[in-house]
Amino acid sequence: MKAAEVTCPRSGSRSRRALLVPFAAAAVALGAGAASIARAADVAASPTLAKVKSSGTIAIGHRTSSIPFSYYDANQKVIGFSQDICDRVIDAVKRETGVPNLQVRMVPVTSQNRISLVQNGTVDLECGVTTNLKSRQQQVAFSTTFFVAGTRLLVKKGSPVHDFGDLSGKAVVTNAGTTSERILRRLNDEKRANITIQSAKDYGESFLILQSGRVAAFMMDDVLLSGARTLAPNPAEWTVVGTPQSFEAYAFMMRKDDPGFKQVVDGAITGLIRSGEINKLYSKWFAAPVPPKQVNFELPMTEPLKKAYASPNDEAFE
Repeated sequence: MKAAEVTCPRSGSRSRRALLVPFAAAAVALGAGAASIARAADVAASPTLAKVKSSGTIAIGHRTSSIPFSYYDANQKVIGFSQDICDRVIDAVKRETGVPNLQVRMVPVTSQNRISLVQNGTVDLECGVTTNLKSRQQQVAFSTTFFVAGTRLLVKKGSPVHDFGDLSGKAVVTNAGTTSERILRRLNDEKRANITIQSAKDYGESFLILQSGRVAAFMMDDVLLSGARTLAPNPAEWTVVGTPQSFEAYAFMMRKDDPGFKQVVDGAITGLIRSGEINKLYSKWFAAPVPPKQVNFELPMTEPLKKAYASPNDEAFE
């Protein structure tokens, strides 16, 4: 009897466990099914995610010469700090849509056409060097900030131009459709500085104009100026000067009124920041030699950028 008293409960316990296993498996399956249904609903509710899922393709807007953010390498592959972050976002979109073999269509954009290409659906996500501005928020949506830059000047060493006050009566080049162009025109009007402003299509063209001697300075975001100078035969002949006229919060652009897609994009970027992986990417592109000429920017992380990473957000600076 004692043996029966000992073994029966165990046998009963084993039986109960055996009975519970199918129920547990069913619960797991139901949970997975519910998660899958919820994800499908999220995708369906997002115009961009639905478009990406149905087409099996995501269109990424990129720049061609924005060193070290978004530019072509020697094999015409898009590389850079922005592109590395963008690749993490693409991985997140693959998971969200359940399309692991998602095709990526790379679309070159300029300062002039980037907003319209996002708006008309040609580009699903612009991963370049676009400043988040309140005025632009009326046209497109912006992701969490991934970089902060200051607008300054690139000049030849030995130039009489050391700051913006030295530009009076001189010619200056900047990129068309940028914050720098707007600031430069406002500065020219307010100071009556008689500055001749030339607008170029991109960083490469602006720097070529500066090197030709037709202008005294090239105004743009400081980090992009540092990148442009790497294209020179002798980068050491050029230097970045001047008091920053503004600080620019760089973010990825997407279409407005698509919170589902924005949540996926922001989640990927915020994840990089909070995990600390963004610091490794920063070191890769700003503290080590980068293509094409293996120039090291030697650019320490600025206080405004550290602040942005400490509290990730999608706020514009103006």
